[in-house]
Amino acid sequence: MRLRALVSALALSAPGVAAPASPAEHVIVMRQMRFSDSPANLRVGDAIVWVNRDVVAHTATARDRGFDVELQPNQSRRIVLRRAGAIAFYCRYHPAMTGTLRVAP
Repeated sequence: MRLRALVSALALSAPGVAAPASPAEHVIVMRQMRFSDSPANLRVGDAIVWVNRDVVAHTATARDRGFDVELQPNQSRRIVLRRAGAIAFYCRYHPAMTGTLRVAP
């Protein structure tokens, strides 16, 4: 068992072998009745922090119902991305507010 752990450690530290990326945290701001641009390079396990900088309540609601975050003015909430793919989202209170998260495995 120790030999297997040593081999794994050496393989990860070897030149040209990339270590798995650790999860990142990204921010999407709601301001002036719109979402800021969706971050690039999203991966499963990354977190999105939704921040409402408007004077009215908003939601960040996945069209597939994978998440539904409700935010009052000046609130923030964090979610973790659990699946890969294109995830369309919108604000339930303001349906013209839309966006898409493109999440890689």
